[in-house]
Order: sequence, then structure tokens, then C-alpha cells
Amino acid sequence: MDTETAALLKKLISRERVAHLATLRGGAPMASMTLFMPERDFSAFYVHVSRLAWHTQDMAQDPHVALSIAETDDRRADPFTLMRVTIRGEAVQMSGGPKDAWLERFPEQAINFELADFSFWKITPRDARFVAGFGRIHNLSAAELKIR
Repeated sequence: MDTETAALLKKLISRERVAHLATLRGGAPMASMTLFMPERDFSAFYVHVSRLAWHTQDMAQDPHVALSIAETDDRRADPFTLMRVTIRGEAVQMSGGPKDAWLERFPEQAINFELADFSFWKITPRDARFVAGFGRIHNLSAAELKIR
């Protein structure tokens, strides 16, 4: 991946705050919207989720997940030109987490820290597939995903 394309990937992951988290539920795929926060170098991604949510229950059963981040639809003529990345990895529940950074990114989520059923999960990437636009596809290892 060239420098210009790497900059597009960095911009996408840094700018967007909503992703779809795909888990396995009873052996079948399940995707749901969630908020996410990347590590600065994209070596990990965090979600702060309720144990009542299906995706949280699924991660507790099987840590294999995919996090799909897409450029917000701006109503352009060809939506296939929107950038998107799918990051496959493993999720692990954390006893603590990056609360201050999370609240800086999502100040309205402070209430969730008062609820006992919310916890942080860390997703460590295995690999990723970045589509920088129609026909501009890049398969990345976890090492290639990391910002240098």
C-alpha cells in the first residue's frame, strides 16, 4: 500500500466513530452497530458494550470478530466509491480500559460508566481488508495495518 492510500486509511479510521461489529451467534453471523475507538497506531480497537447486548454475549462465547468501518454515505452517485475497512481479530474483555480517552471521544457516553453491565473489550487485529474506492482493494496483515 502506497503512502497516499495509507493516509486515506488513517483518515477513515480516525474520523469515523461508528462501526459494525460482527460476531458469531449460534454458529451464524450477527452484525450490530457499535461505537469504537482505535489505538493511535491501530494495533487495537476498543468497544464499550453492555453484557445485555447480543454482541457482548457472543464475544464471551467466541472471541473471533470483525469490525467494519465505512465512510459516511454522502449521497454520492456511486456509493461503491465510499471507503471502508473490515478488521478481523480477537476480542478480550478488559477489567479496566481507556475511560478518559473514550469520554473525550464520546462525552455523552458518561452515563454508561455508572451502569454495572458495561465493560471495555479490546479487539486485537488479525488482518484487514481496505477498500479505498471502487477497485482499490488492499489486504493487510495486522503489522501492515499499524501506523508507523
